[in-house]
Amino acid sequence: MKNIDQNNHKQMHLGDLQGIDPAWTVAVIANLKDEFIPNTDDPPDAGAEFDRIETIQSITEALESGGHQVHFLNADSRLPGALIRLQPDICFNFAEGIQGDSREAQVPALCELLGIPYTASRVLPNAISLDKTITKRIWRDHGLPTAPFKQIDDLKDLDDLDLNFPLFVKPAREGTGMGINEGSLVHNFDQLTARVAWLLKSYRQPALVEEFLPGREFTVGFFGNPGSPAERHRPDLYDPTGYHWLPILEIGLAGSVSPTVYGHDAKSIDIGAEGAPAYLCPADIPQSLAEKLIDVTRKASEALNACDISRVDFRMGSDGEPYLLEINTLPGLNPAISDICIMADAEGLAYNTLILEILYLAAERFGMTIPAVQQPVQIPVSNFIQY
Repeated sequence: MKNIDQNNHKQMHLGDLQGIDPAWTVAVIANLKDEFIPNTDDPPDAGAEFDRIETIQSITEALESGGHQVHFLNADSRLPGALIRLQPDICFNFAEGIQGDSREAQVPALCELLGIPYTASRVLPNAISLDKTITKRIWRDHGLPTAPFKQIDDLKDLDDLDLNFPLFVKPAREGTGMGINEGSLVHNFDQLTARVAWLLKSYRQPALVEEFLPGREFTVGFFGNPGSPAERHRPDLYDPTGYHWLPILEIGLAGSVSPTVYGHDAKSIDIGAEGAPAYLCPADIPQSLAEKLIDVTRKASEALNACDISRVDFRMGSDGEPYLLEINTLPGLNPAISDICIMADAEGLAYNTLILEILYLAAERFGMTIPAVQQPVQIPVSNFIQY
C-alpha cells in the first residue's frame, strides 16, 4: 500500500476490507456536471461535455471488478496536488478540461509531467482532436474524405468564402453538439453572417463553416492499438491488426427535435423519449459500406495517433459516399446513454470488459505488467477520497 497524505480523509484499503492486496491504485479523473458553475457570459450549453456521477460510479465498479483500488479525482485546479499525494499506478482519464483551447490535453500533459501512466490518447492527439479545423486539415492532407470547409476567425473572413450553399456552421473547438441546432444549417449569406456572428460572440472561438452533407449519419467506435494483440489481456477480442471494431451506430434523426442535425438539444434527450434520435445499432447498411467506414476510421485515427479508444463520426454526402465529421478521443462512457456503450451492448460486450480493456491497453503502452485478476470489491462513491 502507498503511504499518502490523507488530507483529513480516512484512507480505505481494499486489502483490509477483503483480505487481499489491490492490483493497482487507479485514479479516475473526470469533470462532474454537478460541480460546474457557468460564468454569466457562457453559452447556454456550457458544461454539456461534463460527466454525471453515475458514470463515475459505473467506471469505478468496473475497475474494481479487476481487483483495483479506485479513487475519483476531479479535473480542476486541485488535480496536480491530488495526484502527487495519491501517487496512483495509473490514471483512467476521461476529463474534458474546464478551460483553454487544448483543455482535453491538460490531464494527459500533467500525467506525463508527473510520470504517471494514463488511459486514452496522449497529449497531442487530444489537443488536435478538440480543434475540428486542424483535425480536418490533417485528414485532408492524408487524402481522407471530408467536406470542403473554412475556419472563420472574424466576419471579414467571409468575404472570400469559396463554398457552396447550403452550409453548416459550428464552433471549431467544442463537443457534445454544443453550438449546434437547426440554425446551424444556413442557406444564404445573410443567414451565414448572422450565425457566425452569434458563434464568435457566444463561444469566443472560431467558427467552422463546411458544405452541408445531406445523408445518413453514422459513428464508428473501437478500442485497441496498432500491433499484434497476442500478448494482451484478452487477445481474443482483437483482430490481427490490434483493433476491436464495435457495431456501427446510425443516428436516426427523422423523429428527433432537430431532424436535419444532431445537436445538443437532440443529444440531451433521454434515449426513447419523445424528440430523441433513434440509435440504430447495428446500422442497417451493406457490408461494403461498413468495411469502408471501418477502413476510413482506422486511417483517420492513425493519422492523429489516437490510442486505446475513440469514436469517429461520419455523414453521407449527396454522392452516396461517407465523409469524416470529427473524432472523439475521449468518448463518453455512461453505460446507459453513451454511443460507445450502446455499441458494446449491441454486441453483447460486458461494460466491465470494455472498461478494463481500456485500462489494460494503456498499461501495455506504458510497459506495465497486468496483474492477476482479484476478487471484485464494491465501495460506494460516497467513500471515495477526493483530494
